[in-house]
Amino acid sequence: MSEFDKDIESSDKYNSEFSYDENKSNLKISFERIAFIFFVFFIIAIIFSSKVILLSLNHKQEQKKVFKKENFRSSILDKDGNILAKSVPIVNVGINPNLVTNKEKLLISLKLLFPKKDFKKKMYGKKFFYVKKKIKPEKLEEIILLGDKSFIQEYGIARVYPNGNLFSHVIGQIDNNNNGISGLEKTFDYELRTSRDPLKLTLDTDIQYLIREELIKSESIFQNIGSAAILMDINNGNILSMVSLPDFNLNKREKIKDVKFINRATKGVYEFGSVFKTFALAAGLNYKIVETDTRFTDLEKRITCGRNTISEYDDKIPSDLTAEEILIRSGNIGSVRIAQKVGIENYKKFLKLIGILSIINFDIQEVGQTQLGKWGKCKLATVAFGHGIATTLLQIAKGYSIISNGGFEVNPKLIQNEINIEKKRILDENLSIKINPILRKIVSTKEGTAGFANVEGYQIGGKTGTADQPTKGGYSKKKVNTFASIFPTSNPKFVLVLMLDEPKPNKEFIYHYRDGRNPYKGNWRNTAGWTTVWTAGQIIEKIGPILATKY
Repeated sequence: MSEFDKDIESSDKYNSEFSYDENKSNLKISFERIAFIFFVFFIIAIIFSSKVILLSLNHKQEQKKVFKKENFRSSILDKDGNILAKSVPIVNVGINPNLVTNKEKLLISLKLLFPKKDFKKKMYGKKFFYVKKKIKPEKLEEIILLGDKSFIQEYGIARVYPNGNLFSHVIGQIDNNNNGISGLEKTFDYELRTSRDPLKLTLDTDIQYLIREELIKSESIFQNIGSAAILMDINNGNILSMVSLPDFNLNKREKIKDVKFINRATKGVYEFGSVFKTFALAAGLNYKIVETDTRFTDLEKRITCGRNTISEYDDKIPSDLTAEEILIRSGNIGSVRIAQKVGIENYKKFLKLIGILSIINFDIQEVGQTQLGKWGKCKLATVAFGHGIATTLLQIAKGYSIISNGGFEVNPKLIQNEINIEKKRILDENLSIKINPILRKIVSTKEGTAGFANVEGYQIGGKTGTADQPTKGGYSKKKVNTFASIFPTSNPKFVLVLMLDEPKPNKEFIYHYRDGRNPYKGNWRNTAGWTTVWTAGQIIEKIGPILATKY
């Protein structure tokens, strides 16, 4: 055997003698240690989970106690069931500094949870302070896991308004004690407190949003200080949208004392101008004193009544016009002549029938009253074209509905009602047949004043109104521009009334015509036909497809 073979044999022998055997005892000890550590962590996890669950259960029990209190309010919904107002349980978390054992350690923990807040000064004070009001559940759980006894939880109810500003004037506000102080929250305070059933409205959130957006756009164009719009079902009085600007965020619960935040749709009382000319003609037709083709000849350009002079707004208006043409061209003197034929008593009776001289019993209490003064020959003359009488936009909406829906009484409402109320005709059944085509011509013909509202496919009819705002001892140059419209005129379903408060002409704005004419840049005239009508056209163009598919 060679020396090399001997070395291999010696190596094999060595390896066989140095064989390794597994130490089962050592493995067993290691496994038991791991199992023990796992068991300890498992127990700790169970303890913390149990604590969180226990606190969660206590939290839910506290919520139930709070919800049983009298300050709970039921929800408010739109017509499609979308939540407009809801009471939700909340937790406010605070700290009593006197109960803190290690303030430095707790400050570090709070800094990790709330990086943007500094609690150091409050921590070393003596008074209770809030760490977070209306805290989110996940953040509350993190605070609970800190295990510090100084944390104090307060349980309560908060009123939440998902749409913020969108329905502020309609829904209204509550105070810090959950008492309704305005809008529907005030009117239906008792029902909202005592019933678990939601208050369901006639309002449509999508339409409300679109109308508000267009009003905001018009403000940027015409620099008006405020505006309002009401869209209502002409046959049953259901209000689909009611917007007043400026508005406010209901979630902030601020005290709104500035008069600029008045509800211009219901509470604001204005002279609306020429929209009243429709009422003068409608009264004449209703009492069969005039017909649409009744001719008025030798109409003056200006007349005097007492110390006041009434002038035609446009000297180009012909002196010979039919009753229909007077309304289409918005003649002041012609409207006075129609009202004089109707007479004071008939005109007063008519305005009362259609809700102009009556207080509307409405679903919110913020409703203005008509300001008129004493009737007389001069008052009859000025009311004929919308001066010397101040009303609300809500009353205008009601009036136009009645004269256009076949003469049936209609009461504006915000609350859905399943009860079918029998229709009551209060005006001549042929009045609407005569007046609606005239309103259509005001929009569709070149002689009319509302061409910018002629949106194809919707048969819009309406009347413009441009009025100077009264001041002490006379009138100012500040305007209120209004447009009262109905559509479709062949079978009226909706009334849209719109007003802009103190608009200004925009010389740089480019008007785009819907009939294909070249755009028109700039306008010096501050009349409804160039401000409110344009805005109304934009609104109807946006909401028309929704109304056509949903109603």
